[in-house]
Amino acid sequence: METVSENACFGGVQGVYSHTSDACKCDMTFGLFLPAEAREGPVPVLWYLSGLTCTHENAMTKAGAQGWAAEQGIALVFPDTSPRGDDVADDDAYDLGKGAGFYVNATQNPWAPHYRMWDYVAEELPSLITENFAIDADRQAITGHSMGGHGALTLAMGLPGRYASVSAFSPICNPTGSDWGRKQLGAYLGDDQAAWTAHDASLLMRERGFDGPVLTDTGTQDQFVDLLRPETLAEAAAARRQHATIRMQPGYDHSYFFVQSFMEDHIAFHAEALYGV
Repeated sequence: METVSENACFGGVQGVYSHTSDACKCDMTFGLFLPAEAREGPVPVLWYLSGLTCTHENAMTKAGAQGWAAEQGIALVFPDTSPRGDDVADDDAYDLGKGAGFYVNATQNPWAPHYRMWDYVAEELPSLITENFAIDADRQAITGHSMGGHGALTLAMGLPGRYASVSAFSPICNPTGSDWGRKQLGAYLGDDQAAWTAHDASLLMRERGFDGPVLTDTGTQDQFVDLLRPETLAEAAAARRQHATIRMQPGYDHSYFFVQSFMEDHIAFHAEALYGV
């Protein structure tokens, strides 16, 4: 692992690090914010998964999360959204290929050799950060935006017991029923739609639910709301009688201005679960 940069930030350190990934078979870069409390010992961690076209840097610089995380003594991890490099397959469309890994393990060519973002986020990167930084592996939570909201919800329900809480900003809630999903899941996982269900938050909510608190926010003026399908997650939670707070925020769109506006709420929500107060 190499240090790309480290900057003082809200009394802690905002770092950027690169490493060779065994899961993705390429070099990967991630951001990590450590609050001041990490100097004294391991701290809880909140994973932030970003959306389409993003890298590790977008949320790290635009989401306004570090100040609220510093107040709560929580670390933040900002993974990349896909593998990178000259040998990594790509597509001319913005919503497939680099920047659009969808947090799945691809089984189809040309994606299969590198696009293993589920393994990267679920296994490899957690091991790396807990081995090298003051992170408490027993206190983890997860959030994300758009495609990253999809990833946060599916990882939380797909890895029972891993995360104390899950939240999402403008998540893609029903990718098997949306053009933001059917295209990508078909490309990465093949035509057998049974393989898609493990990566659909609404289907997982109806089938498994989540053993912990759930929070989502979506703007009523989100220009992609018909692709996000938040109503499907609400219906699934109601059918399962899952405790969840699923909010529609009047006047907000899909931008980072929306994410910034509710970041304090989300970090306080996770802090309550992580600290058990």
